[in-house]
Amino acid sequence: MSLNKENILKKIYELGFDDIGIANINDIPDQKEELDSFLSSGFHGDMIWLEKNKDKRSHPSKIWDESVSIIVVSKNYGPDENPIQNISRKTDANISVYARAEDYHLVIKNKLNEFSSWLKERFDIDSRYFVDTAPIMEKPIAQIAGLGWQGKHTNLVSQKLGSWFFLGVVLIPIYIDPSKAELNHCGSCTSCIDICPTNAIIAPHKLDARKCISYLTIEYKGHIPRHLREKIGNRVYGCDDCLAVCPWNKFAQVTNDINLKGREELNLPNLSFFLDFDYNNFNSYFMNSPIKRIGKDRFLRNILIAAGNSNSKKLVKKIEKHIKNHSPIVRSAAIWSIKKLTSIEKFNNMKDIYLHNEIDSNVLREWNYSE
Repeated sequence: MSLNKENILKKIYELGFDDIGIANINDIPDQKEELDSFLSSGFHGDMIWLEKNKDKRSHPSKIWDESVSIIVVSKNYGPDENPIQNISRKTDANISVYARAEDYHLVIKNKLNEFSSWLKERFDIDSRYFVDTAPIMEKPIAQIAGLGWQGKHTNLVSQKLGSWFFLGVVLIPIYIDPSKAELNHCGSCTSCIDICPTNAIIAPHKLDARKCISYLTIEYKGHIPRHLREKIGNRVYGCDDCLAVCPWNKFAQVTNDINLKGREELNLPNLSFFLDFDYNNFNSYFMNSPIKRIGKDRFLRNILIAAGNSNSKKLVKKIEKHIKNHSPIVRSAAIWSIKKLTSIEKFNNMKDIYLHNEIDSNVLREWNYSE
């Protein structure tokens, strides 16, 4: 049996993927100019790895020069309710829908590994597969492969799955009939732009990651800028707002993959739980979770920012113990949160107790900052 589009589709769907598209390597435009513009504007923030791999990232042929066709697959992780309503639950830790389940990198990579093995064993065809793990521009390739289009928030939108899906890419060295490219169906809608809490979507199809809550709570390693902290609300890992508001979610489906359903203990746990959490057990608690990769300090920083936005004075005592944390970004967030939740008199009393032991310049600025 020879490899063709029909048996590729059959195998992909057998592996549990929800949609598939195929693009020819020659139909993929070089993204160098657009990428250079994004990087030179500084919109990538601290994501320096984008700079390091920018030459390879501009075109998939630079990753593997034997590439002829590109198979793009999607995997639905649709939630059972619209997460936009979770913003109002100020005393709960609002974790992005995708991060409440098993790490999608592991789920999809295992399936693509099986597909790659099948190609080799059945047809003696080599391949390369990626799930957010290589310098490859998945979203524009996926649009050419017909899986969806890049919305004004820069994420991919599908008429079949709405906003809630992951992408995987497989490069193969043989020609397969390509799929029909998808058109843009956003029209005049600006819902994703309008809802962004930090105005990170500075123009249609243009995102300044430095303002994006997903970037700030996941990728950013430093002290979250003071003027953005209140806008983060209760979001402690990622942000779903621009995805959740998209009208095309009328076609979204609840995922049927048990590995991509949210763990009960990560579905809006109370902030109080994570303020008392034994962070020595962070890695084991978040085993196989994407949250694990940001580490306990950044996660606790995010929890403390959310606590400061909670309007719950009951949390002050639990926040106070983190003023003595080893990490400056945690101490700084704790100080900000206490100042938000308590009186100036009580805040100054704490300042008298803790300030003389502080040596970090950023944390000292937090103690001494005046509105």
